[in-house]
Amino acid sequence: MDFFGSSPGNDVKRFIKRKDSDAGEAGRALEELRSSLYNEFRTSEGAKRQQERYCGPSAAMTFNFTVAVSIILGNKLVMGRVGFNYPIFLTLIHYSTAWILLAIFKALSLLPVSPPSRSTPFSSLFSLGAVMAFASGLANVSLKHNSVGFYQMAKIAVTPTIVIAEFILFRKAISFRKVLALVLVSVGVAVATVTDLEFNLFGAVVAIAWIVPSAINKILWSNLQQQGNWTALALMWKTTPVTVLFLLTLMPWLDPPGVLSFKWDVHNATAILISALLGFLLQLSGALALGATSATSHVVLGQFKTCVILLAGYVVFGSDPGALSLCGAVAALAGMSVYTLLNLRESHEKEGSLLQKQNLPSQKPKTVEEDMNEANAGTASGSNSV
Repeated sequence: MDFFGSSPGNDVKRFIKRKDSDAGEAGRALEELRSSLYNEFRTSEGAKRQQERYCGPSAAMTFNFTVAVSIILGNKLVMGRVGFNYPIFLTLIHYSTAWILLAIFKALSLLPVSPPSRSTPFSSLFSLGAVMAFASGLANVSLKHNSVGFYQMAKIAVTPTIVIAEFILFRKAISFRKVLALVLVSVGVAVATVTDLEFNLFGAVVAIAWIVPSAINKILWSNLQQQGNWTALALMWKTTPVTVLFLLTLMPWLDPPGVLSFKWDVHNATAILISALLGFLLQLSGALALGATSATSHVVLGQFKTCVILLAGYVVFGSDPGALSLCGAVAALAGMSVYTLLNLRESHEKEGSLLQKQNLPSQKPKTVEEDMNEANAGTASGSNSV
């Protein structure tokens, strides 16, 4: 019998066991933290969650709107004062600059991880890169040969093209109220820009040819990011080389000759480089907006940009586009507001139904034995009450 309690040796053993247990728990916690950080930063699912966390729909749309307005000023500087009238080659410079910047991100391990190759066929990435070249290149050619009003009229046709294409490809339908809102937006933009219509046969052909690639480009970008766990930067890294290749093939057909004789001094090169950096930001912001919202919402944002620029010119700079154009811009803004409210309401309803499903208790099917026990219990309680 131990009159002095436990022996020192037992105390030491218990202390060592407790320390080993604490060390084991700390090691497991550290391993779980390491695994969590790996999933967040070194997998495509984690990278996609980080993009959704830090760049939601509002941030992505605001970023895209700001860059889109800035690049209008940059391209006006390049094609106006600098006189660089080679739209396909300018687009090629934009995407080549983006490719170089993405390669630097890749070398510095700042590029998000791409999903496994088996989840997205190479044909889908190749198609997206090719469609992107036609959409971006033809857009700049259309801007060169058409007035702003005719270019905006062509953009109006992109909205129903997206709705029809998404229904054919993915059986995706929109509500009747959204259709009415989009009709109001389209009519408003048409009225706002009708005073700036100038018809040019070659420009009209280019604008019509641009409509389908533009719609398909937005649909593919939105679908791959929302369904395939692609981030904007990872998808740009995979598709930009294909876009550059197709732009090289388009340049001899759509650009005028004389690009080699252009005056490449410091002033002109700096203006083109600024335009290229803005082009990279425009591509990134557009990809973020398409991943956070939808192809139709992105087109509506572009039309919103047109109306805001028109109204800002009237309010800030005193320009007079005419009462008809101002009424059309106001009507378009009203339609865009209704469309945005309908989108927000649908997203809140989806989130509410998803949370409700998650909170419902899971009920397992009862076995035959449990049914018999409940029946016996019910009979017994009935006899007792009698």
